[in-house]
Amino acid sequence: MCGIAGYAALRAGATLDVAPVRAMLPRLAHRGPDDEGVHSATGVVLGHRRLSVIDVEGGHQPLFGASDDTVIVANGEIYNYRELRTELEARGHRFRTASDTEVAAHAYDAWGLDFLDRLDGMYALAVWDGARQRLVLARDRMGEKPLYVAETPDQLVFASELSAVMAHPAVAAHVDPVSLSAYLTLEYVPAPASLLRGVSKLEPAELLVLERGVVERRKYWRLGANGAAAPAAPASYTGAVERLRSLLESAVRTRLVADVPLGVFLSGGIDSSAVAALAARAGPVSTFSIGFDEPSFDESVHARAVARHIGSEHYERVVRASQMPELVPRLGALLDEPIGDASILPTWVLSRFAREHVTVALGGDGGDELFAGYPMHQGHRVARPIRWLPRAIGTAATRAVRGLPVSHDNFAFGFKVSTFLRGAWERAPRNHAYWMASFTPAEQRLLLAPSALEAAGEAARALDAVERAWRESAGLPFLARACHLDASTYLPNDILTKVDRASMAVALEVRAPLLARDVVEFAFSLPDAWRMRRLTGKRILRDAVRPLLPASILERPKKGFGMPVAAWLNGPLRPLTDAVLEPERLRRAGLFRPDAVAQLLREHRAGRTDHRKPLWTLLVFELWRDAWLGAAEFGASAAATGAREVA
Repeated sequence: MCGIAGYAALRAGATLDVAPVRAMLPRLAHRGPDDEGVHSATGVVLGHRRLSVIDVEGGHQPLFGASDDTVIVANGEIYNYRELRTELEARGHRFRTASDTEVAAHAYDAWGLDFLDRLDGMYALAVWDGARQRLVLARDRMGEKPLYVAETPDQLVFASELSAVMAHPAVAAHVDPVSLSAYLTLEYVPAPASLLRGVSKLEPAELLVLERGVVERRKYWRLGANGAAAPAAPASYTGAVERLRSLLESAVRTRLVADVPLGVFLSGGIDSSAVAALAARAGPVSTFSIGFDEPSFDESVHARAVARHIGSEHYERVVRASQMPELVPRLGALLDEPIGDASILPTWVLSRFAREHVTVALGGDGGDELFAGYPMHQGHRVARPIRWLPRAIGTAATRAVRGLPVSHDNFAFGFKVSTFLRGAWERAPRNHAYWMASFTPAEQRLLLAPSALEAAGEAARALDAVERAWRESAGLPFLARACHLDASTYLPNDILTKVDRASMAVALEVRAPLLARDVVEFAFSLPDAWRMRRLTGKRILRDAVRPLLPASILERPKKGFGMPVAAWLNGPLRPLTDAVLEPERLRRAGLFRPDAVAQLLREHRAGRTDHRKPLWTLLVFELWRDAWLGAAEFGASAAATGAREVA
């Protein structure tokens, strides 16, 4: 796991200074504390920060391909590099290191741009083909590793994190109001956009080629029905269960390869428990979990039960409310682009804890998106029959729920019902987004300052990415479309970004076996009935791992990896929230109406409404703005401040 940065000239033959890349790399030092390398050639400068995992002694980057004309820097891991190396050696290739990244460079020399179809891994990479004066950028199929790009009049700038792109002198930091609107609704900025104007993200499975001044972007693989030929579903459910178990075993086995200590994140849910159990079948394993001192959020007892069942060496730590005033203010620097997902905090704490023992960890991300494990998937089944009722019934029900006492428990009844009603009368995919939203477009019209609202286009485009993803899944069964929507939007832009930033802040590599290509393509070949039975999701995944786990774990309802945000906003985080969302401060920034934010705070503090999601989303954005843009007002040009220590 590493960080990459660089830039290339749009005009062939231009000589570039290495100084900008030297300035970008310190912003990525947390991703790669072990080594730094820079390569400069006519038309390009490539930079790399390294976390040594494979070929610890010999894998210094940049690395070269079959000749010194091919140069690569990469972030991530290529899991099938040994098989590819054997194939390439049979074709006459000779290798200088035992690194998986060098194999990727040789694969490019052997197969050209088609080399990406041969790679099984998580990666963001940059290949410079000096013979063609061509720069190739690519991101892995599911978006586990990030890559930001900025195109200036003369150059193409790229880096693993937005903060590093901002360090390049040709890139200005201007908040994009359309992206801000998307963030307020979705709690993330969906690729290809970023929160800054003129800076984009490569989408999952996207290839960018710069050659002779022309930049071309295209997908090299597609998720679901419109992608590469998916495998035919087995003729029977029993056969599908066995096939899935075999695919999971293979995916976990390939992701256990490392030259450094390795463990498994274990929450006690089905996904992480399945990964831990499969890893334990391959040999002794260490597992890591955290708990909370608030009982409704604490799942550590379930993690301990799994650890006992599989015989792992288990470590756990408790996150306490008293730690929040020290931890939460550091989120702004931790997140180079804001994410309104509060589980970033326990993920960061878990990563920091695990890093005391291991350098690589396996996680269970992807199970909910592939096999229908989210409450939204249940929501679709409940909402479809009631949508024919008059909307006035939903309005009356919402008023009734608001009259109930407010509980700050995890998945409290009132919170679940009010969230469901918010989107129940909307059609897909809008309802899907509303069930997750912090601010609907209508609510944004009350929140955004007039100038920001006008610039955002009345917040009408906040759901553009969601609606585009929904159109791309046409032809799939309905529940598969909902899973496709999550796998192509929420998973890469929220879940995987959260895990990447939290783990890389402490130089921990996290791998996701459930996102192996074979598993993903198999999942999208299945009928809906094999994903969900009545209102119980992940049917086939539960049955595939049933021989490996206790029945109590398999039948548990999903709780999610949350934290007691609602209570903390009224308790240990109250001084921070009051300071960060102070009316005069918001007025100077010119983005949000101070009176609207103050009303959210008053209602939450009085216990009239649970505003944990919108308040947290605003708090994280303001912490990010303070860390990277300083006191800049809306629309003003601002150079980002230096990255702060967050580990």
